[in-house]
Amino acid sequence: MEWLSAENVVAVVTAVLGVLASIGVLWYERRVPRRKRIGYRVQMDTPIGSNVSEGRANVRLGLFDETADMADATLVLLRIENDGSQSIADNDYTGRALHGLTVEFTGRTVRGIAVTQAPGADHLMEHFTPDAGMHHSGPFIRLPRVPLNRGEHFKLLVLLTGATVDSPIRITGGIRDGEVTPNSAARPDEKPPMFGRAARLIIVALTVCVVTLASIILARDDTPPPIGCARGRLTVTGSTAFEPVLRELAEKYEKDCEGSDIVVDPHGSTAGVRELADRGAKSKASGSPPLIVLSDGPKPDGFPQLRENRIAVSLFRIVVNDHVPLKNLALDDIRRIYRGHIHNWKALGGPDLPVLLVSRDANSGTREVFQRRVLGRNEPAQSSRDCASKDDAQALVIRCELDSTEQVLSAVGRLDGAIGYSELRAGTKLSGAHQLAIDFTVPSVDTIGTGTYPFREIEYAYTYGRPPAESLASSFLNYMGRGNGQDVIRTHGHLPCATPKGLLICGED
Repeated sequence: MEWLSAENVVAVVTAVLGVLASIGVLWYERRVPRRKRIGYRVQMDTPIGSNVSEGRANVRLGLFDETADMADATLVLLRIENDGSQSIADNDYTGRALHGLTVEFTGRTVRGIAVTQAPGADHLMEHFTPDAGMHHSGPFIRLPRVPLNRGEHFKLLVLLTGATVDSPIRITGGIRDGEVTPNSAARPDEKPPMFGRAARLIIVALTVCVVTLASIILARDDTPPPIGCARGRLTVTGSTAFEPVLRELAEKYEKDCEGSDIVVDPHGSTAGVRELADRGAKSKASGSPPLIVLSDGPKPDGFPQLRENRIAVSLFRIVVNDHVPLKNLALDDIRRIYRGHIHNWKALGGPDLPVLLVSRDANSGTREVFQRRVLGRNEPAQSSRDCASKDDAQALVIRCELDSTEQVLSAVGRLDGAIGYSELRAGTKLSGAHQLAIDFTVPSVDTIGTGTYPFREIEYAYTYGRPPAESLASSFLNYMGRGNGQDVIRTHGHLPCATPKGLLICGED
């Protein structure tokens, strides 16, 4: 389900923790602090004798040294307080005996007791009398039912013998609607912690959730997907000149649109148009087949069922082997070369090398553009299979035909004196060859609008009729012509028809 994403899960967990924390705090504020509670804490437990195993007073003077049985003596300071939110009266103690609380020093014997009170609590001292239940015997001290207001406390300084320090000390007794418990909270005369343990755990948990949620949001690619993503399988064929653009377009669309599978299989504009017409005729009853054909220029006549979409203005170039140092050719000279009127480069001021024409096969849309836009007529017949020697001795010029742009560029770069043509590929470096200006105009997107560079053509996308509006074919066409695909087209050196300049040129040509 779409809502079950990582960020949504973390957000829900964070919200739940926040709600539970709020409920817990509210419960604690309303329930726990309102209980009656007496807390106690050992603030000092230290040896004052000479033979206490865990420590001893090395210097002893006066009574500490002279009193009998002081060899294993210890001194304990015990704090007892009302650390609840309600006052404790004498009738809140629930024991049946006269006294209220019992202090036990396990393994030790009580020798003497001194009771101290906090400033302003002198009234407490009147309760520490034998008649009120105050006495000691062996390891026990019986404490009276001392009423304590909220926050009041008293301390017992106890002299003991018979055991080591840190032996267990425990206070027992009953409090109505309350408890007697060891006190781990900070005292008023101590620096309290900023947060309690529960608060720290809640803060850590909420912080982890928030950081995790922020990390997911930051790491997530928020680039909006193309409008109208579609699922399914689509084949894109036709122009080999437009192949690099098509492959990147397909890769990006599949990344943006989950569930789409686009197969790019170009093998020539003319061959692609014929394949689309054949498949469309066979599947006419079931509608438009999932096939898009890219063509360098308009389709041939005789295919009325094919529907055109103008995608971009494509630029093409003349390339020549590096052993021919020319940088520019006049349009008329290019036509003379391909008519067989110029056989050697020295006729144009170049080296003494024969002219070798490396061309594309008859299915190539690039060849159709070259013939229509540059030559104004068809190329001469093929006269060579290896592009280096004549198979037809009567031919005016050596000319071969190859199946792809890559083969043409490779042959021109390898063969001295070779000349050929290809689409303009932005950012790619020729090997062993260089491109020529035509009438001193270098092909680029910037020169398209001038009208002085002839070797250009509109790139058409054809479908068999109109594909369904929610089909992958329709969505991919929109992506190429109007969506994010325009950036891909532009980076490859083509001008999208949907741009202001592109609309003007695509509408005129």
